[in-house]
Amino acid sequence: MAMQRGSKCVMVVLVLIAAIRLANLLGPHPAPANTHATVTTPGESAALPAEVGQTLRLIAAGGPFPYDRDGVVFGNFEHRLPEQARGYYHEYTVPTPGAHNRGTRRIIAGGRPPVVFWYTGDHYETFQRIEGSP
Repeated sequence: MAMQRGSKCVMVVLVLIAAIRLANLLGPHPAPANTHATVTTPGESAALPAEVGQTLRLIAAGGPFPYDRDGVVFGNFEHRLPEQARGYYHEYTVPTPGAHNRGTRRIIAGGRPPVVFWYTGDHYETFQRIEGSP
């Protein structure tokens, strides 16, 4: 009888633990941190690499672009930029001096023609909105 009572207590504890863990998995979670909170205005352009201006001018002119992947659709799969329909965002390489490949720096342009521009220096982990461009 004592063994049955002990087994029941253990079962109750295990069920409670499982219920708490399930509630934590299914319960509300805070929204992810806003990774595109930084807004850069033209007067603050020194905060961006000089090559950003070169890429913005190429975007405004419609090219020619130095990399084959420039202008491809940016999927925003991590949802770090404001939600838009597929095809709204396009990515362009910002050259990295000394890099032997495209590097990690990009401008994401939104709209056709582009009306909003975002800079990422860390391959889509964080973004800075570029105001007043081009």
